[in-house]
Formats: sequence, structure tokens, C-alpha cells
Amino acid sequence: MSSGSVVIVGLGPGSPQQLTPQAQEALARATDLVGYAPYVRRVEAGPEVVRHISDNREEIARARHALELALNGRHVAVVSGGDAGVFGMASAVFEAVENGPQIWRALDIQVIPGVSAVLAASARLGAPLGGDFCVISLSDNLKPWPVVLERLRLAAQAGFVIALYNPRSHARPWQLGAAFEHLRQTMRGDEPVAFARAIGRPDEAVRLSTIAQASAEWADMSTLVLIGCPATRVLTRPTGEEPWLYTSRKVEGTH
Repeated sequence: MSSGSVVIVGLGPGSPQQLTPQAQEALARATDLVGYAPYVRRVEAGPEVVRHISDNREEIARARHALELALNGRHVAVVSGGDAGVFGMASAVFEAVENGPQIWRALDIQVIPGVSAVLAASARLGAPLGGDFCVISLSDNLKPWPVVLERLRLAAQAGFVIALYNPRSHARPWQLGAAFEHLRQTMRGDEPVAFARAIGRPDEAVRLSTIAQASAEWADMSTLVLIGCPATRVLTRPTGEEPWLYTSRKVEGTH
């Protein structure tokens, strides 16, 4: 059996300070880096490390390539932004293992957690995830759009804070606007909405609104959209600084 390995690493949201020591150690041992171009380029590595770059929609092919490299004795780091287990490469690797040759199941495969975008955005805003919350991807590449809408409706009805990944891109410009319209049919309208873009990076930006007034034009693929619930509060500050958001830990019972 090969002595190669695969480690699936979350790089965090972008700031080098949010790359965990465990992730740094795993990357330092890698002979090969595999991933989407912007993530592979974020990793500092010597010239002896081979970089395998692929397009954003080639997850399964990328995973299979990493597994084959490991089978040939390479120590492969498959990299994702944020946490690799949250809409990242970890599930793609295990999907490839499930549907691949039996020998892949004997490989040394580890997943290294990272700081996810939703956690970085929440910390930047205050404590909007202080109560129950859910994370939903607006991408309909791998699931039907009606399923996305139904999950949004049920999450809003249940009173969850909702974090939206993959809100908007050049290829998918309309989904976020449709999601807002759908949620307005269920929500009161005054629930806060935060657009947290590129948190931890030099070009980070935060914009606050409400579900009634939020515009899809304010988001791109680098934005985490966080939609509050009735228990989410906006705390204004006397100095005119950006308000804090937090969600109350207490939920009133219904009878």
C-alpha cells in the first residue's frame, strides 16, 4: 500500500491570522497542492511543492486527481476557503471515494477544520449567531431551485438566523433577489440583513439593511449574506460607529 496521504484543509476566510496552526502544519508537509486557483495561490509554499490548479466547477475531477496522487505516494493538500467541510472540498473527496476504486478507502485521508466565512462574518458583526441558525447555499448547480426556496421558507418560519453562501455571481445573478422576495412573504420586514464582504481581507466591507430594503446588487461571490430573525437586535453606538448585531439567546415559548 502507498504511503501517500490526502489532507483536506480549510484556509479560513482570507486573513493569514485566521489560518489555524494545525492547517499550517498540514500545508507544510504537503508535496502537492490541489484546488481552485484563488485558494491554491493563497498558500505560501516552496518551489518544490507542485500546484495543481483547476476550475471552480471541477470538484469531483479535482478530488479524484488528489486521490490518485496519494495512491502514488504523494502527500496531497486539497485546499478550500473557509472550512473545507462547509460547502467545500471535503464532501467532494468523500463522494469520489464512495464512487471510486476500493483501494481509495484504505488511503490516509484527514480533514483539517478552518474558520468558516459565516463565523468570521458573525464575529465582525457582533453576535448574530447567538441563537439557533442555519447555513444555506443559494447555488442551484447541485440542487433544484424550488428546494432552495422551500428551505428558506421553512427556516424563516422556524425563526432561524439564515446565513447565505454563494449568493450571487456573474453566472447566477438573479437567485439572491428571488430569495429576498420569497422571504418577504414570510418575514415581518424589519429583520436586519448584513452583507459581509471579504471579511479579514484588505477590501472587506459591511453593509446593514433590513429584509424589506435589502438589494441583491449589494452582494457578489465574496459576500456572506446574514439574515436576522425576530430575536436579532441592532445595537446603535453613541459614537456613530457601525452598529452591533446580536441574537438573543432567549426564545419565548408558544402555547
